[in-house]
Amino acid sequence: MNPWKLIYNKFDPEKESLRETLCTLGNGYFGTRGAVAETPVSKVHYPGTYIAGVYNALDTDIASRTISNEDFVNCPNWLLLNYRINDGPWFDRSKVKILSWKRELNMRKGILLSRLRWKDEEGNITLVENCRMVSMSNPHCGGLRCTFTPENYNGQLTIRSGIDGLILNGGVERYRQLNNKHLQPSLYGIFGEDGIYLQMQTVQSKIKISEALRTLVYRGHERISPKLSVITHGRQRIIHECKIEVEKGHRYSIEKLVSIYTSRDQGVLDSSTAAQETAGQLENFESLLLPHQGKWKALWKRFDMEVQGDPFVQQVLRLHIFHLLQSASTYNEDIDAGMPVRGLHGEAYRGHIFWDELYVFPFYNLHAPETTRALLMYRYRRLMAAKENAKQNGFKGAMYPWQTASTGEETTQVIHINPISGTWGPDYSSLQRHVSLAVAYNVWNYYYLSGDRDFMDRYGAEMIIEISHFWSSIAKWNPKTERYDIDGVMGPDEFHEKYPAANRGGLKNNAYSNVMAVWVFKKALYILEEMMNAEDKNALLLKCEISETEVERWKDIVTKIAIPMDKSGLIHQFEGYMDLEELNWEEYRQKYENIHRIDRILKAEGLSPDSFKVAKQADVLMLFYVLNKDEVKDIFKKAGYPYSKNLLKKNFEYYFPRTSHGSTLSMAVHAYLAEMLNKKEEALGYFMETLKSDIFDTQGGTTQEGIHAGVMGASLDLFLRNYAGLSVLDDRISLNPKLPDKWESVKFSVRFKNIWFSIKINKDNLSILAEPLQETGFQANSKIPIEIRKKIHHILPGKPYNISTRTLFLI
Repeated sequence: MNPWKLIYNKFDPEKESLRETLCTLGNGYFGTRGAVAETPVSKVHYPGTYIAGVYNALDTDIASRTISNEDFVNCPNWLLLNYRINDGPWFDRSKVKILSWKRELNMRKGILLSRLRWKDEEGNITLVENCRMVSMSNPHCGGLRCTFTPENYNGQLTIRSGIDGLILNGGVERYRQLNNKHLQPSLYGIFGEDGIYLQMQTVQSKIKISEALRTLVYRGHERISPKLSVITHGRQRIIHECKIEVEKGHRYSIEKLVSIYTSRDQGVLDSSTAAQETAGQLENFESLLLPHQGKWKALWKRFDMEVQGDPFVQQVLRLHIFHLLQSASTYNEDIDAGMPVRGLHGEAYRGHIFWDELYVFPFYNLHAPETTRALLMYRYRRLMAAKENAKQNGFKGAMYPWQTASTGEETTQVIHINPISGTWGPDYSSLQRHVSLAVAYNVWNYYYLSGDRDFMDRYGAEMIIEISHFWSSIAKWNPKTERYDIDGVMGPDEFHEKYPAANRGGLKNNAYSNVMAVWVFKKALYILEEMMNAEDKNALLLKCEISETEVERWKDIVTKIAIPMDKSGLIHQFEGYMDLEELNWEEYRQKYENIHRIDRILKAEGLSPDSFKVAKQADVLMLFYVLNKDEVKDIFKKAGYPYSKNLLKKNFEYYFPRTSHGSTLSMAVHAYLAEMLNKKEEALGYFMETLKSDIFDTQGGTTQEGIHAGVMGASLDLFLRNYAGLSVLDDRISLNPKLPDKWESVKFSVRFKNIWFSIKINKDNLSILAEPLQETGFQANSKIPIEIRKKIHHILPGKPYNISTRTLFLI
């Protein structure tokens, strides 16, 4: 197993769509799936290129109603390439004899390589080698180099290289019955001696997508200039065709250099002109490749997480780092886009923005906080839409939608298809109001880890205050219990949408939502009372139309929130949860091969998950994942509820057996909690399951539709929290390493408040190097505090600090 590469030595049509996702290349601006360039869309292959923030909405008449869906648009395919020998047929993998086949994703260099030897009916053997990249040094550029070697013949090779805009959104089978033609032709033409361009426009959002492509031809290392004929298909496909006389044993190459712009790009007056000018300035594939590899080298220096002793863990950690960096990078500072739940890798969930960023942002907070800031700005720019969403639903403040895309409006479906039964039913998932809690949580933690007071003052405080206003407006005083109730919401569990036989969606007093609402109130109050002077506080409250009486109400809710809980210390997932039926889990495990989505199984049987004690993922237990034990204790105590050291243990042992893990995020949460409970063997097992989620597609066909960005971020966070023992305090980082027996050492870097910490831990020694950023003006003789197993050490910047782990740690 290569720690830097995914290598596939045999073509497997059943696994090809998964491999295309895992071999996606991107740079934060656009991503291109790892589909074979020679093959169009089929049951096996699905080429797709996705640009951050490019969405389009279409209406479909279905189930006796018109529904609208806003989709992540599959943009024109710049990979389009095919060839034929003499006057033979165009290459078709299914109609030739494959002698050897290999594909290799090189994560260190950010390139996708392939090698194919094939024989046609005439006995001609051709070696075809590809190298592909999406530039990390220029976000608008990508390239493909395809080299042909005729092994046993002389003849003529005809090659076609082009851009295909005649495509649909068809990457998710269950969406295919919906309208999916998002593009219409706009412009096409030629530029220079070797350039073609195509501009398509989205039919509803009117975004112009421009791709300019140059085709360079080589004999060996010598560039040659065969005639480049131009073939068009309507105004939606444009192709270069050239003919080359080839000799046995010689190498011939085609280089495709592409530049992509859209009308959304800042500072770009004409996307087509910009694409042509940028492509025209590219010298060749190598000139694009070298700075691209240099950028990846620099990224890996800061982002890499090394594990000695477990090749699988090492490979997958790097795979997850690689794909997160491709989904959002420093280029996002110039892009008005959020973090798609499936990255720039596919069309699942229509590329929408969910709460999954809660699991992803810790990775960026500790390595590239400027990326977190850019993604949070996507939320801030849609604050007014969140306020309008709250208003339309009868509330105040800002209520962020469960799913959002371009405008910040709610894009959650109102009906949803069950892929098991094929039937449509109502979708209540927009009632997952806790997404607003996640936004506030992400804002605070970005500030806490980065120290970015400018962001908090200008944007973050306003978001937290408006979100608090929303939760205050949804909380209602109950004179019978003398508590504040929150009704009509869904928790993170997702399986429970409403009470059995109820005609409306939503549940009462979801414990996670109520407790997290109090946490947000507490942060809002801290901002107003501890971080702001009187003038700034009054200005913000006036802007948000919040009175002092309203602020006093927040203080009251903090002490009188309803948390459903019994005397034994068991927190009820929501009010009425304990009245539900128990599910015969063993019966369903014997009956079905996979019960991850037990909700769909129950519905297909004419039952409802609303009637049973089943969970898709952690709900109550999420509290102990996002908050530390002191925060949980403080909230419970101030609200007048008992808190004991066994609170987590009791609730873990109750809820874990009732969870189907129908989300890839589930095992990640439980892995962290199991480690907290000193269930080391179980924690490591859940961690390994988390790592397997995408590389082995453990959810059964979902990764082929796009990566799970949340689980990738969660796995990296688990590595740092569980095994490096990393936690962050007000003024320092803390380490309490707990390496599994199999692991020999770990090595990583994190950034905390403008100081880079490079850390290496093995079973004999712990080494730390602290390097403040140059612009901070940090004094060379100023000591930096760091906590190692609850003991504070002071280290000098720029000088390695070593400590023996033999006596300090029980490993």
